[in-house]
Amino acid sequence: MKKLKFRKVLIVVVLLVVAAGIAYSIHSPEKPPEYLTAKVERSDIENSVLASGVLQGIKQVDVGAQVSGQLKSLKVNLGDKVKQGQWLAEIDPVVLQNTLRQSQVNEQNLIAQKDAAIAQLKDAKAIYQRYKQLRADDAISQKDFDTAQSDFEVRSANLRSLEAQVRDAGIQIETARINLGYTRIVAPISGDVVGIVTQEGQTVIASQLTPVILKLADLDTMTVKAQVSEADVIHITPGQEVYFTILGDAEKRYYAKLKGTEPAPQNFLDAQSSNASKPNSAVFYNALFDVPNPDHRLRISMTAQVHIVREKARDVLTVPVAALGDKNGDGTFPVRVMDEQGQAQSRNVQAGINNNVRVEIKSGLAEGDQVVIGEPSATPAATGA
Repeated sequence: MKKLKFRKVLIVVVLLVVAAGIAYSIHSPEKPPEYLTAKVERSDIENSVLASGVLQGIKQVDVGAQVSGQLKSLKVNLGDKVKQGQWLAEIDPVVLQNTLRQSQVNEQNLIAQKDAAIAQLKDAKAIYQRYKQLRADDAISQKDFDTAQSDFEVRSANLRSLEAQVRDAGIQIETARINLGYTRIVAPISGDVVGIVTQEGQTVIASQLTPVILKLADLDTMTVKAQVSEADVIHITPGQEVYFTILGDAEKRYYAKLKGTEPAPQNFLDAQSSNASKPNSAVFYNALFDVPNPDHRLRISMTAQVHIVREKARDVLTVPVAALGDKNGDGTFPVRVMDEQGQAQSRNVQAGINNNVRVEIKSGLAEGDQVVIGEPSATPAATGA
C-alpha cells in the first residue's frame, strides 16, 4: 500500500517538473542570435593601385662598335665605375690606319695631278688667246684655231675634275680619320660596367647591326617601370605618392613620386609585336618613377611590388567593408550595430576611403561599436543583408 502511494507521489512530481520546464521555455526571453561582428577601430587607411614593376638604371646604354675588327683590348672590368669619355676598349686600328694613309697618298697624288693640269691649262690658254688674235687677222686657219680652243676647254674641264677629286679625297681622309677614332671606344655616360658582352680577341662585324661590346648603367638612381592595367591607369596622375617593396626584403618600403605614364601600352612598345591591339590580350601601361639608390642595394631587373597611392587617411575610424549595406539614395550606407541587449540595430553612416578591405567611417559610428559583418549561420550572408 505504501509502495503504491509513493509511486503516485513520484509521478505527480515528475509531471510538475515537466510542466514547469515547458512553462519556462514558453515564457522565457528568446536568446539573441550570435552575429559575426567586428569592432569599430581607429587605424590608417589607403586606397592604392597595385602593380608589378621592374627596376632598371635611370640611364642604361649598350656600348657598341661602329667599325669592324678584332677587339684588341678591354680597359675596364665588370663592376668598374667609369666617367663619361673614359677609354673602355680598343678595336685593332692597323687596318684603319692603313686606310687613312692610303687616303692621304691618294690626295697627294691628285694634288700633283691638279698642279700639272694647272700648268697645262696655262699653256693651252696662252695658245688659245694667241690663236684667237691670229685668227682675227686671218693669219691661221679656222681648223688650227678650233684645235687650240678645244684643247683649252678640255684642259679647263680636266682641271675642274681634278679639283673635285681632291675635295673628295679630303672627305675620304676625314672619314678614315673618324673611323680610326671609332677604334677607341669611350664611355657615353658615367656609370657602372654591368655587363661585358664581347671578350678580347673576338672579331666584331659592324656592317649591319651595331655589335655590343659592353653595357653601362647609372645605378645611383633607379627607374621603376610598373605595369598598370587599363582599368587602373585612368586613376593615376603624375605627382602621386608611390612606394614599393622588393622580394628580398618585403618589410622595407621605398618611397617616390610618380613621374608619368607611357602613352602607349607595353605590347605596342614591344618591337616583336606585330599587332598592338589583340582583342583578348590584357593591356598594361608602364608607370614610371625614380628612386635614389646611393648604396646600390637595388639592382637591375629586380621585381618591385608597387603601390600607387590614390588617397589615404591617418588615425580614422574604420570597419571591414563587409559591414556596409547597399548605398542609399542620399549617399549614406546602412550598417547594423549591436545594442546592449545583443540585438542588431540599423544605422546610416557616411563612408570615406574604401580599399575593398576596410572602409573609413566619417560619421554615424563611434570607436568601439560592434558592427555586424556576418549572419548567425555558418555561411556568411551577402553584404548588407
